[in-house]
Amino acid sequence: MATNGALNRKLRMALAGGGQGSFIGRVHATAAVLDNRAALVAGALSSNAEKSKASAADYDIPVSRAYGSIHELVAAENKLPADQKIDFVSVATPNHTHFEIAKAALEGGFNVICDKPLTFDLAQAEELAKVVTKSGCVFAVSHNYTGYPLVRQARQMIQSGELGEIQAIRSNYIQGWLRTRLETSDQKQAAWRTDPKKSGAAGCFGDIATHAYNLARYMTGVLPAELSCHLKIFEPGRALDDYGHAVIRLENGGLLTVTASQISHGRENDLFIEVDGTKGALSWRQEEPNVMIVRRNGSPHAMYTRDPNAPFMNESGKAACRLPSGHPEAFFEAFANVYRTAYDDMIKRATGEKFSQTETIYPNICDGVEGMYFIQQCVASSAQNGAWVPAKHPLARK
Repeated sequence: MATNGALNRKLRMALAGGGQGSFIGRVHATAAVLDNRAALVAGALSSNAEKSKASAADYDIPVSRAYGSIHELVAAENKLPADQKIDFVSVATPNHTHFEIAKAALEGGFNVICDKPLTFDLAQAEELAKVVTKSGCVFAVSHNYTGYPLVRQARQMIQSGELGEIQAIRSNYIQGWLRTRLETSDQKQAAWRTDPKKSGAAGCFGDIATHAYNLARYMTGVLPAELSCHLKIFEPGRALDDYGHAVIRLENGGLLTVTASQISHGRENDLFIEVDGTKGALSWRQEEPNVMIVRRNGSPHAMYTRDPNAPFMNESGKAACRLPSGHPEAFFEAFANVYRTAYDDMIKRATGEKFSQTETIYPNICDGVEGMYFIQQCVASSAQNGAWVPAKHPLARK
């Protein structure tokens, strides 16, 4: 059996959500065990107890530990002996349920890995941040694109000054799957993402623009100052935005633009970013994640490939790699890197070592709150015909 250093055992995981018909629940379950450092042993796979138990076999969870609610899970798990109860809960449910589930898990003493966006609204996010601090637990947000090796390579390059002062960032996430009103059919993913009661104040911008914004912030560390946003519903009858564009003025005088679409024909999960600095520029695309282009005037364009043995790879890039060069690493591995680095802190907590809740390589509660503030301010700006509004939350981190 794989062990986790001084802990000398696998971490024990519970999954909230992920019942039959779920996409992201299976992703969490796969990523969590990819490095053989954790085992999925319990879950509240559905708010319906019968459905939860019916889904248990899909994850090899004993029926006796497939609960009908997070509250039932927390109470039952805390009655188990210390060598059996869970260490953490992964939250893979629609947005409007995140707060209740994460809060219950934290107050029960369990670490949490929560899907994004963090909560239904900013007020919930700010309250959850207080709960995280009080609990002393590890809290990670699964902004999974931060786990790609070349994203972490770029982050260390930029923040060590290799590109000079960052002046312009273009971060975009373009999809086309909601070109028609798919939510009027029985498509589960479309239904909740376009429902204001479940998704929150934004649709496309809450779902995928938050990824584009987080990627820019994670890579560069440049803090925002104010933003102007225009959100649009192009598909008649839809309740939430399916397209949008935001311009963010940065504290250092630079500009960040974020564009997100879910109505662009033929586009799948095209998240891409370009960063312009005074000494160089780089670009990276999620659909081709093992390649990054670095450009400097007067020099040949440099193609960085994901190669843990190459001298051009820095410490952060190498640490996120699992395979030799030429063997593609992608979505599951990036997702697993969020888990892997969060596990390091969970082990520290379990063994009584100190760890930081806010200074982490993985996205933490601060990133989650900042994402909710971004959504709120984009919606507010758009409602005022693109008026400039503040963009920096007090918890924003570099």
